Amino acid sequence: MTDPQGLPVRRRILAVIALSLGSLLLMIDATISGVILPTIATALGVKGSATLLVVTVYQLILAMTLLPLAALGDRIGYRRMYQAGFVLHSIAGVMCLFVDSLPFLIAVRAIQSLAAAAAMSVGVAMLRQVYPPQRLGSGLALNTIFNASGTAVAPILGGFIAAYADWQWAFVAVVPLTIISLIFSRALPDPVPHEHPFDLRGAALCSLTFGLLIAGLEATVHTDYLFTSLFVMTMAGVSAWFLVRHEKHEAQPVLPVDLLARADLGLTALGTLMGTIGSMIIMLSMPFRLQEGYGFSVGEIGGMMSAYALASLVFAPVAGALSDRIAVPILCTIGTLVASVAMVTIATMPEEVTHVDVGWRLFLCGAGFGFFFSPNARFLVGSAPKSRAAAAGSLFTTTRMLAMAFSATLVAALLAMDLGTSSVPAYVGFVLVLLTAVVSATGLRRKRTA
Repeated sequence: MTDPQGLPVRRRILAVIALSLGSLLLMIDATISGVILPTIATALGVKGSATLLVVTVYQLILAMTLLPLAALGDRIGYRRMYQAGFVLHSIAGVMCLFVDSLPFLIAVRAIQSLAAAAAMSVGVAMLRQVYPPQRLGSGLALNTIFNASGTAVAPILGGFIAAYADWQWAFVAVVPLTIISLIFSRALPDPVPHEHPFDLRGAALCSLTFGLLIAGLEATVHTDYLFTSLFVMTMAGVSAWFLVRHEKHEAQPVLPVDLLARADLGLTALGTLMGTIGSMIIMLSMPFRLQEGYGFSVGEIGGMMSAYALASLVFAPVAGALSDRIAVPILCTIGTLVASVAMVTIATMPEEVTHVDVGWRLFLCGAGFGFFFSPNARFLVGSAPKSRAAAAGSLFTTTRMLAMAFSATLVAALLAMDLGTSSVPAYVGFVLVLLTAVVSATGLRRKRTA
């Protein structure tokens, strides 16, 4: 069994390599398709809008399967679920070399998404077994660095491959990292299977609920059938009602209603949802505002937007390390207050701005969110019972995915009303982030640390 103080140092290093490479390659795989969609459309002779299904299906499968696979990982052991995910991911990656049609590509990407969900569902939970409790914040911070690096590297790698090789290689590029992560995964904590029965009904309802919700949100953005989209989201609400009603009576629920019932963890999940929406509103709306409102080129916008990513990359690990010593609600409150101030500076940008004017505002915004998300994840995962660590980790990931989907819908609606290129998105983000600060501050009175 895993030592409650984490793995021995030598084995811990090997396990961290496995999990870090896993995080890197999964983030590359999840985001690399965006930059090569025009190339795919030309190569396969289809409309560019049709290729968006490649991204939509990937996100849909992730949302539908993260929590059920986390529950299954609890039953069969985290390491087995993690390794099974990467074996399947490698097989699907090789299959991408033979793709010659859009339906075939969508099917293979669905398999890769399922494989990614298997690894993601237990990855954060294993960090809790790898590190001693007093080092968990630092471990999550390191994991954040590799997640952010993967997101940053993906567009560069995808563009390079599309320019000098067949586009199929973009989906095969991470296979060597997958194999290396699998080799090092032997050092991960030994599987500790549980005998409790798998909640099959809960898993089906969970997949149906999140699948309908994501599909409805995506439909509002990519189709003109608003009433159909609203009907789909209404059905998601009905399915959610049956899901919660069922899960209340389960000892090991797939949807962690037992964790959400705790005031501290419920508020942390709510903060994650609102904070992610606030941050994504800025990330999605700013390129439109900078291009249409200020006349910057795409290259200039990319350089300025990188200030946000750079700040997150610097301050997230710092906040994660501090969360091992300072009360998490304090760090989260400070981070969201800094981000809310940054939102105001973005909303009130003058009519004439330079690259530096935009860059320091986005840097301040990224620093604030960096100080929020890393300790927030540490509290959510570290405060849950060890037997529910996988559920807590998947809850965090699923919550962020739902927030990203809702953000895209919200920004699309603002753009449709000719408000997306104004200061309105920044003010909406400010209100959400300020509410997140209030939620985080409630934890100060509880004097709880992860």
